[in-house]
Amino acid sequence: MFYLKWIVRILVFILLLGFAIKNVEPVTVKYFLNYQWQGPLIVFLLVFFISGVIVGLLVAMGSLFKQRRELQRLRRELNQLEKVNELTNQPKPIRDISTAAHIDAV
Repeated sequence: MFYLKWIVRILVFILLLGFAIKNVEPVTVKYFLNYQWQGPLIVFLLVFFISGVIVGLLVAMGSLFKQRRELQRLRRELNQLEKVNELTNQPKPIRDISTAAHIDAV
């Protein structure tokens, strides 16, 4: 499996390198107010691809942080319930779903 990953990585690198070598023609990107920027096509493709990845990661970070806050809140609530259960000598709630497999349904 280790070698397969490296073979795939090398093939992808060779394909991208060939793509970059074939797309070195100068292109002009025009902006507002007659502003222009001229450079190789591969530079523009890489810049816009990387900026898209960064924007996508920033958007995903919002939901990731929201899920982490929710997880912390649920852990605090579980700890509080365990403390209450200890005081009343009730059985502890199951923390892991893998440990629930041996319990028979009623």
